[in-house]
Amino acid sequence: MVTAHISATPGDFAPDVLMPGDPRRARRIAETILQDARLVTDVRGIEGYTGTYRGEPLSVLASGMGMPSVTIYATELFRCYGVRRVVRVGTAGGIPASVGLRDVVVATAAHTDSAMSSRRIDGVQLSHAASFGLAAAAVQAAGGGSGPQVHIGPVFTTDHFYLERPSLFEQLEAHGTLAVEMEAAGLYATAAAEGGHALAVLTVSDHVRHAEALTPAERESDFDRAVTIAATALITETIS
Repeated sequence: MVTAHISATPGDFAPDVLMPGDPRRARRIAETILQDARLVTDVRGIEGYTGTYRGEPLSVLASGMGMPSVTIYATELFRCYGVRRVVRVGTAGGIPASVGLRDVVVATAAHTDSAMSSRRIDGVQLSHAASFGLAAAAVQAAGGGSGPQVHIGPVFTTDHFYLERPSLFEQLEAHGTLAVEMEAAGLYATAAAEGGHALAVLTVSDHVRHAEALTPAERESDFDRAVTIAATALITETIS
């Protein structure tokens, strides 16, 4: 089946998919960690590849930016291509001072101010949680490794990239929120609705407390630890 946004044919995608936002990141992941990677879709410049990782089938597909975009691609993967698990590997803004630049966040839950979630079930504020098995596998994969610190906990998903609400971030920090980003809640809600499994493993690219940020080139390249954690979680976690 070819969908409106993916030109792959049945069987082109592995059951497990890494999902960065940026198509250039998707290409870099395919070139650096996948063996025998082949391009399976490039509609609208959103590139998807399938190969193997440590001998196991694995795909990577870019999602674009924001919840509307990630939910389109995730829905089509789950519903039309037999994908069972998707792990977002993207960037996020750190909230507490303890979360530093280049650190990794395993997002066990995703709060959101987006109306997309409030419209899924009338009168219900959905809880957006990662799949436990994937989160546990990611934590295990991160254990004992060298490099950036790994944090485990909730993130905040917003539709507003240029969000200037210091008091909001103070309240989120007081409730244990580690970082802000734009896709995890939408991915988690889609996985729940489609019977799939999802997780976000994020690299901290900037900080909401002070003027500190990675350059565009660094955002593209300085996420190897997060990608390794995510890929390892996908091939080691067992689901029924």
